[in-house]
Amino acid sequence: MSAMNTPAHVSVVVIGGGQAGLSVSWYLRRDGIDHVVLERDRRFQSWRVNRWDSFCLVTPNWQCRLPGWPYRGRDPDGFMLRDEIVDYLDGFAESFDPPLRENVAVTRVAPRPGGGYLVETTAGHWTAEQVVIATGGYDTPLVPPYASAIDPSIFQMHSREYRRPSQFPEGGVLIVGGGQSGVQIMEDFHREGRPVHLAIGSAPRSPRRYRGRDATDWLHDAGHYALTIDRHPDPIKAVSQTNHYMSGRDGGKEIDLRKFALEGVRLYGGLSGARGTRLTFLPELGRNLDGADRSYQGIRDQIDRHIAAHGIDAPEEPPFEKVWEPAREITGIDMAEEGIASILWAIGFRPDYSWLEVDCFDGRGRPAFHRGVTDAPGVYFIGLGWLNTWGSGRFLAIDEDARHLAGRIAEFRARGAAA
Repeated sequence: MSAMNTPAHVSVVVIGGGQAGLSVSWYLRRDGIDHVVLERDRRFQSWRVNRWDSFCLVTPNWQCRLPGWPYRGRDPDGFMLRDEIVDYLDGFAESFDPPLRENVAVTRVAPRPGGGYLVETTAGHWTAEQVVIATGGYDTPLVPPYASAIDPSIFQMHSREYRRPSQFPEGGVLIVGGGQSGVQIMEDFHREGRPVHLAIGSAPRSPRRYRGRDATDWLHDAGHYALTIDRHPDPIKAVSQTNHYMSGRDGGKEIDLRKFALEGVRLYGGLSGARGTRLTFLPELGRNLDGADRSYQGIRDQIDRHIAAHGIDAPEEPPFEKVWEPAREITGIDMAEEGIASILWAIGFRPDYSWLEVDCFDGRGRPAFHRGVTDAPGVYFIGLGWLNTWGSGRFLAIDEDARHLAGRIAEFRARGAAA
């Protein structure tokens, strides 16, 4: 290899210039560990580009606790809007000037025969003793294979491209996916008076305010967010469960789909197939609504127990009551007959690790680690759900996760120096 093509060397390569990768960088810079952060687009790209106009945080601003950069605004109990989130993140990056290379895509990471790793990119190659993967899990938007069998007259879009209802043609819209994104986008269309149809899965829901406080405040005080995955009573469910849906809109509110049904939103079970203008749904709407309500009530019960155990004086709340029940399970409709002109897919994403040629995955192709530390020497993950606690991958616990990984990185480096 010519000198011109000789890879640059650095102790640590961090792949991903979002809040997770830059949080690790903050600690590495503090500890004097040489490193580079490689970002395929612009820093915080998903926050800048892949969020809709009305997007806001679901968790309160006080949970924004990046390293050395806690939320400093005037509304700790509020919910920052998209552009405010970007400003907060930009302020964090500018507070410590990370060694960030933007518009550099990593195309391959592979072990080197003599130890360490080769990191190939679109802007040259690097070698490093250690690699941190902070690319998240939102690489590839999920669209079912039968989407291609839908009549071409039906407009289709994934939630990643969604910004506002005006992107869609006149007529009704079917939103497929009842998680946080799906239900919040549903409300966008509903507020504009558009006919909305919503196909939901088994996503749980949460109260917003309960007994005088935001539910997340109660859960924080009760130690819920400090529960680690190795102490969780059902870790498999915790890792695989969809996020609870609620909203930070209008100062924060809970979302009860039964109330939206009373206001005219058409609800269905999960979409199971499509051809032409015909759609088929699973007969599970009632079950899915009941499941969401059980999670809602379970959180209320958890808060009640915490209040009782600590003798806290808090106002009482009326018991939960269902305001609507589906008269029957609808398992098939014709979009032309129902006036549905568009479909928005809000069924999630999957990560793409095809470039990572390192033995650090389980039998199902998912990263295998303990608190982000893999069995592959010097390879780490950060920014994924339940890396250690519920807050992993969220603003609440990224600082804690990054601090832990930085400590392990320093230990690995010290062992190498001693050898």
